[in-house]
Amino acid sequence: MSKPLKQIHLAAHFPGVNNTTVWSDPEAGSHIEFASFAHFARTAERAKFDFLFLAEGLRLREQGGKIYDLDVVGRPDTFTVLTALAAVTDRLGLTGTINSTFNEPYEVARQFASLDHLSGGRSAWNVVTSWDAFTGENFRRGGFLPQDERYSRAKEFLDTATELFDSWGADEIVADQESGVFLKDARAGAFVHEGQHFDIAGQFNVPRSPQGRPVIFQAGDSEEGREFAASSADAIFSRYSTLEPGREFYADVKGRLARHGRTPDQLLILPAATFVLADTDAEAQELAHEVRRQQVSGQTALRYLEHVWNRDLSGYDPDGPLPEIDPAPGENTVARGRASVRSHRDPLAIAREWRERAAAEKLSIRELVIETTGRQSFVGSPATVADTIDALVQADAADGFILVPHLTPGGLDAFADTVVPLLQERGVFRHDYTGTTLRDHLGLAEPAAAPVTRRVAS
Repeated sequence: MSKPLKQIHLAAHFPGVNNTTVWSDPEAGSHIEFASFAHFARTAERAKFDFLFLAEGLRLREQGGKIYDLDVVGRPDTFTVLTALAAVTDRLGLTGTINSTFNEPYEVARQFASLDHLSGGRSAWNVVTSWDAFTGENFRRGGFLPQDERYSRAKEFLDTATELFDSWGADEIVADQESGVFLKDARAGAFVHEGQHFDIAGQFNVPRSPQGRPVIFQAGDSEEGREFAASSADAIFSRYSTLEPGREFYADVKGRLARHGRTPDQLLILPAATFVLADTDAEAQELAHEVRRQQVSGQTALRYLEHVWNRDLSGYDPDGPLPEIDPAPGENTVARGRASVRSHRDPLAIAREWRERAAAEKLSIRELVIETTGRQSFVGSPATVADTIDALVQADAADGFILVPHLTPGGLDAFADTVVPLLQERGVFRHDYTGTTLRDHLGLAEPAAAPVTRRVAS
C-alpha cells in the first residue's frame, strides 16, 4: 500500500538586502516602501502560502570601510513592517527574525504576543543568535559570548519568553453581563525566572494570544543549532534545497526529536529556495544564467573574493585571473558583519581549491564567483518546477520551501500564477485556507497553557 501524499508547505521570503536581489532589472522596485511589502504579502496570500518571512539586520555591513552595496537601502524594523502587514492581510502568517543575543525576553515576548493578537494568531518568531563583535558594537556587547554560550542564552531566552506567554491561563479573563470584563485571578501574568542569563520577575501585561504562543523557527545549521531546533522549534529555515543533502539534514534533525519527547510531525523542515521560471526549460536555463550575471557584477565578484582573501582587491580585473598572492591571515578586517566570512574557516585551502578549478575550467574571477556561490534552486518551466518541488517533499528532503525571488516586489507573481495551480491539481497543496492561525496552516497543535494554580486571596 502506497503512503499518502504529503501536503507541501510554501512560504515567501521578502528579498530585502541579500545576494539574491537583482537591482538592475527594470521591474525591480523599492525594498523599503510599504507598497513593496504589501504587494509581496498580498501575492503570497493570494497563492495561499503559509507565511511571509522577514530577515533582520541589526547593523549595516561594511566592506573596506564602506557600506556594502546591498545595504544602502537600509534595514527597516521587522516588527513595524509585520504589524503593518497584519492590517492588509487576513490569513497569511507573519514571521520575523529577532535576535536573542541583543534583546531581552520580556520585550520580545510582549511584541510577539501583541502581534499575535493584532493579526488574529498569525505570528512566528525566527530565533537567531549573533556571532560577531561588529554587530555587537551597536549594543555595547561586542564579542561577549562564544558560540556555546550564545546558544545557551538563546535556549534560556526562549524558555523565559515561553514562561511569559504561558503566564496567562486560557481562562483568566471572564466576561460578566452585570459587572463587565474582569480578571478572575489578580495574579494573571505573574512570573519569576532565575537563571544563568536572566533574573526577572513581575507580571506580563499581554493576555494569552489566539494561537497560544507564536510559532517558533530556528535557522542555525551548527550542531548546537540543530539540537536547539530539535528541542524547542516548530520549524527550521534550512539551506539544503537539493535531494541528497536535504534528505541527510531532514533525517538528522527529525532523528533528534525523540530524545526531547517529540514526534516528527512537531518540527517542519523548510529550506530556502530561489527559482527562475520561463515557458520552457531551455528558456529558463538561459534566463537563470542572465540572472546570475546580474546578481554577480564584476565589482560584486571582487567584494566576495575579498571575504576570503582578507585583502583589498579593488585593483584586480574581475574578468582576469585570481590573485597570485595568498589570503592574509588573522581576523577578517575587510568584510565586516558579513555572515559569509564565517564559512571560510581555512582561506588558504579555499584559495588553492579555487585556483585549481579556475585553471581547469579557464574561469575569470567573476566566472568563478558565479560558479561557486549560490545558484537557483529551481529552474525550468512551471511544470518542471512543480515536479521538482513535489518530488523533494515526497522524498523527505523537505516539508516545503521558503521561496526567495530575485525581484522585489513582483518576483513571486509568476510562481503564484503558474506553479501553485499545478501543485493544487496534484492534490499536494491547498486550494484555500482551512484555518485562521499560522499553526492551522502548518498543521501544528496549539500548545497547552501552563497549569494555572494561582488563587486570589479571599
